[in-house]
Amino acid sequence: MKKANNMVIAQSGGPSMVINESLVGAVLAARSKRTGARIGRIYGAVHGIAGILARDYVDLRKVSEKKLMAIAATPSSALGSCRLKPTREDCRRIFEEFRRLSVGYFFYIGGNDSADAARIVAEEAEKDGYPLVCFHIPKTIDNDLRSCDHTPGFGSAARFVASAVKGDDLDNRALGGVKIDVVMGRDAGFLTAASALARERPDDGPHLIYLPEVPFSEDRFVKDVKAAMKKFGRCVIAVSEGIRGKDGVAIGAKLGSGEVDSHGNVQMSGTGALGDALARLVKAKAGVKRVRADTFGGRAYRVAYAARPIADAAKETRSLPREFIAKNGHDVTQAFIDYARPLVGDLPPCAVL
Repeated sequence: MKKANNMVIAQSGGPSMVINESLVGAVLAARSKRTGARIGRIYGAVHGIAGILARDYVDLRKVSEKKLMAIAATPSSALGSCRLKPTREDCRRIFEEFRRLSVGYFFYIGGNDSADAARIVAEEAEKDGYPLVCFHIPKTIDNDLRSCDHTPGFGSAARFVASAVKGDDLDNRALGGVKIDVVMGRDAGFLTAASALARERPDDGPHLIYLPEVPFSEDRFVKDVKAAMKKFGRCVIAVSEGIRGKDGVAIGAKLGSGEVDSHGNVQMSGTGALGDALARLVKAKAGVKRVRADTFGGRAYRVAYAARPIADAAKETRSLPREFIAKNGHDVTQAFIDYARPLVGDLPPCAVL
């Protein structure tokens, strides 16, 4: 077939504060004179791959640059999102649709599962002899893509975590007891580790940090809480939603409904089950009466951009490097602080008596 030059772009996975900036950046680049000769029509698929299968598109050539810039500054996913892992049959239908629209370029914005979906489409296209160029545009606040140093959205999300924990620490100073903050991070502890940026004074929380990369022990957890209570008279804890025991199974997954998406991910975030379970454990075994738990629903340094094979980001997640995790297993090192601080920027100053 004649080389197609039209383009489909879509968003996938969890919406974030910056996913629309990636969408707009790609669209403006495709519309520029530099690439205009190669890119024809630009179709925005509504709700990701599901939109392609449903033939539901937005003509992004017709959207004004002013409107695009407004969308870039808007959170969430302007095109809508999905969590669909394409099957062989889905891919055949996608290629039929791409032939109909003369599509030669496919851009998919998302995290590692979205990268895996893009990889599947690319590999199936090659098997079918369909001349398709696939690009995965990285997005995930979890910062767990192996293909890059940090992902778009991590800096602002890490700043939120640090700021929220900073506020919780001030509340904990006034009220005492134990406060547990459950932070997003199914397989990687980057966001939870960012809570350490909240510390300004030696007795600032979080006093304990628990990450998916370190096996979680209930007995050790109780001992840690007791030690912190003895040392500080209170305790603020940041814990990743993906903490897991020695068996490698996420504790939150055991507590949840068991619902999974098409990529096989068990829903954990937003349920509050893990925070409630840890709060009950502290009350029962650490002898602390006041225990509360919440589940969390700047400047950046210079970055460089380069195309990498989709397989580098697909499916497998990037873990917090060992040099970022303290030897005691419930904190982070200065190396992580040095890595995250330029991404997050200065936090609002707070004073205590």
